[in-house]
Amino acid sequence: MPLFNDILDMIYPRYCMGCDSLLDSDDVVCFDCMDELPYTDFFKHDNNPIKEIFYGRIIIQHGGSLLFYTKESLTQRLIFNLKYENNHHAGKLIGILMAKELSSTDWINEIDVIIPMPMHRKKQRVRGYNQATIIAQSLSDNLNIPMNEEIIIKSIHTETQTHKTREERWQSMQHVFEVKDKNALAGKHILLVDDVITTGASIEACGNKILSIENTKLSIATAAYAL
Repeated sequence: MPLFNDILDMIYPRYCMGCDSLLDSDDVVCFDCMDELPYTDFFKHDNNPIKEIFYGRIIIQHGGSLLFYTKESLTQRLIFNLKYENNHHAGKLIGILMAKELSSTDWINEIDVIIPMPMHRKKQRVRGYNQATIIAQSLSDNLNIPMNEEIIIKSIHTETQTHKTREERWQSMQHVFEVKDKNALAGKHILLVDDVITTGASIEACGNKILSIENTKLSIATAAYAL
């Protein structure tokens, strides 16, 4: 296998997503660019923009995003490669970095289960995977907290939300999520994981389903926060 991987590296060399320098491992970002990642530090502060998004909408215990997301940024390239280029290494890296940030909080040990934001089966069949699941699985592996991607599903397919207003997004996301086994989540503290948060409409709709279950608590972690 090492020889096979060496041959693959010769045929398909890996380049840093930040500076295009040649990489000599499974990394997706070089050490220099890793140091330049725009961390938000939201997880370390209970009052942050992610918590503010949901004030008066749903009750979340804790929330945060790993990185700031802006156009033409390294964060954008990481997310794009994960979502559209089948680059699971990017998602695993995000999960590793997120786990490191969350490990320094005093609340991560309260979490009982990690749930990735569900994707409708039609969209997942086209893409081949759910990018939130890649992040959530990496997070689970590094925090030793179980991850479940089957218990909540997106039962109604919705069109892209990109060009909709906050109100339009909220309206279109109502009643699209379904909990398959409420008893399995009753009394649990769930960490809902997604890639990028903008208006929070999808997370709010999914979060409402979770909080409708008896004695559940909800916290949120996303890879990036769109400025």
